[in-house]
Amino acid sequence: MAGTGFRPLRWFAAVIALVFLGCAAYTWFVLTWSFSAGERAGYVQKLSRKGWLCKTWEGEMALVSMPGTVAEKFPFTVRSDEVARRINDTIGARVALTYEQHVGIPTTCFGETGYFVTAVKVVQEPGFLPGGGGVPPPAPGR
Repeated sequence: MAGTGFRPLRWFAAVIALVFLGCAAYTWFVLTWSFSAGERAGYVQKLSRKGWLCKTWEGEMALVSMPGTVAEKFPFTVRSDEVARRINDTIGARVALTYEQHVGIPTTCFGETGYFVTAVKVVQEPGFLPGGGGVPPPAPGR
């Protein structure tokens, strides 16, 4: 008769296991499913490896549309050490960062932002002529 009946400890362990598995499945889903993806161009202002326990690459890029305007800041996270190295190699140059946005991430252990950079490429300065010719002169009669 000892083997039959209600076992609260087993039920409690099963509920805890289900909650843990549910949280793990949710975290996996939000880290693999991309809400949006795109590119942003600008100048990387900073990139640093941060965190007490979970070290992540966190950066900030200045998005400048025209000279003399206030720059908008784009905070981002980099998961890959290789992509972070390439971003560090291009500091000071105008770059385009390819990113994926993930929403609903349950903790900052995976990154402080929802924007995860996956690639970087150097782009040409806007408004300048190829070969370093500078800004083109104004049209005659103006």
